[in-house]
Amino acid sequence: MSTFFALTTLAILMVLGLLVDGGGTLNAANRAASLAQEAARTAGQQLDPAQAIEGTAITIDPDAAAGAAQDYLAAAGVQGSAEITDGGQSLTITVNASYTTLFAQLVGQSTITVTGTAKAHLQTQPGG
Repeated sequence: MSTFFALTTLAILMVLGLLVDGGGTLNAANRAASLAQEAARTAGQQLDPAQAIEGTAITIDPDAAAGAAQDYLAAAGVQGSAEITDGGQSLTITVNASYTTLFAQLVGQSTITVTGTAKAHLQTQPGG
């Protein structure tokens, strides 16, 4: 009976560990994706004023957008990158974060790295 109890207890602890650390990892990944989306919104508001005022184009100012995204991510306490493509019409924000495990530390896995990515595309209306 005691061998059965020991094995059952070990199995229950393993399942509990998977649930806790798996859920924590999912939450960390969800947070990274959410921060990437918010940073993309912030970066997408950084228009190139020279082209917009002249009426030649409405594009994202790459330096201002990257700076705004980095500032947002730094305030949130995470690291990430910003990439502006399509001639200033699209941007991609990638956030790298980690989750400190509770149960997986027992098997040598103290942190799990997660990544969140968000893409934004500048939408303009013809004639206004």
